[in-house]
Amino acid sequence: MMKLKPWLPLIGIGVFAVLLLVVAPAVLSMHWINNLGKYCCWAIAAVGIGLAWGRGGMLVLGQGVFFGLGAYAMAMHLTLETAGPDRLPVFMILYDPSAPLPAFWEPFRSDSFTLVAIVLLPVIVASILGYALFKRRVKGAYFAILTQALAVALAVLISSTIRETGGDTGLSDFKYFFGFVLDDDANKIMVFMIAAAMLIVCLLVVWQLNRSRFGELLIATRDAEERVRFLGYDPANIKLVAFVVAAVMASIAGAMFVPIVGIITPAEIGASASILMIAGVALGGRASLFGPALGAMAIGWGQSSLGSSWPSGWIYILGLVFILVTLFLPMGLSSLSGRAKSLVWRSRAAPTAPAAASAPVLEELKK
Repeated sequence: MMKLKPWLPLIGIGVFAVLLLVVAPAVLSMHWINNLGKYCCWAIAAVGIGLAWGRGGMLVLGQGVFFGLGAYAMAMHLTLETAGPDRLPVFMILYDPSAPLPAFWEPFRSDSFTLVAIVLLPVIVASILGYALFKRRVKGAYFAILTQALAVALAVLISSTIRETGGDTGLSDFKYFFGFVLDDDANKIMVFMIAAAMLIVCLLVVWQLNRSRFGELLIATRDAEERVRFLGYDPANIKLVAFVVAAVMASIAGAMFVPIVGIITPAEIGASASILMIAGVALGGRASLFGPALGAMAIGWGQSSLGSSWPSGWIYILGLVFILVTLFLPMGLSSLSGRAKSLVWRSRAAPTAPAAASAPVLEELKK
């Protein structure tokens, strides 16, 4: 008889898929469909962070880099699609109507090149960066600081290249999404469905990795790296795979974020954006399957709701939540179910303890 417990996460993914792909489009307004799509994008990036940080012990504070690679690749394609064949984007015309289109923009006129770039660019960057860091055994706070510094550097670079990337104003006013008109509500639902489906796929990928031989090695590397090396495995390669997978997920999240939100700026890929992703993962529970996704969606909802009505106070609320979770629930809200089970077990076991202890006494009395 097949045991049900190992398959419970797969059943949970199925329920989650039904809620996102069937129930949500049927009951939510277009405003909330858009918001939920945005939350799904952050959740995709968070699932990758959960793999790298929760399972691999790598505090990746620079996922904004890979989020930005996917976002700007998609935004460049949508901008060129909106401008039309052989025409410059509007923001470039405003700066210099006679200047040619930058050479690195031209390939993004192609649909297939854009899709390949969204996956391949983070693989290349993450492989080079990860190989350089992991082979030198850089980890802990040094790894976190370096990755966050890269996110800041990328945001500054984009801000300073106004003519090529739009600078601080970013890229926006997209009219089409691979031939589909973005103003059409049916197409907006389609884009949301793609983002939700990608989130489900990412959950399935991480679920499979966690239960595989690689998942066991990743946890072993996190807990006893030197022992793993002694057994003949290279911890750098194990970490590198998790880091690259997390980077690809962040890039896909950024790519889907662009048509849903309609704009991408350096503010969405800098240090604060990367910390926002980490906060969601910490809130939900970095070591669980659903915790990072649900935590990121909760943080996204808080930013949309409280951030718009109380922008000056939202960041303090986020900081307070992060501190409280770190102090009292280091494994996130997902650990509450385990604590509740242990309390129930203790409460059930407590009444039996006196009876068990008194059994020898009763036997002596009988004698």
